[in-house]
Amino acid sequence: MDLRLNDLVEMKKPHPCGSMEFTVLRSGMDFKIRCNGCGREVMGPRLKCEKNIKKIIRKEEEDTL
Repeated sequence: MDLRLNDLVEMKKPHPCGSMEFTVLRSGMDFKIRCNGCGREVMGPRLKCEKNIKKIIRKEEEDTL
């Protein structure tokens, strides 16, 4: 799964605050994600996070030449 910094991801299950959208802060062997509802940061293993992701919302980057 190709996740980049600052991508928005929608998870299958909601965070206890009720939000289902998270922002990717770190990707590698572990993912660090921030809840967009309450701001709590969660770090977890890559396989577990990839399994729980429902949709990736990527902001289109404009190329400036």
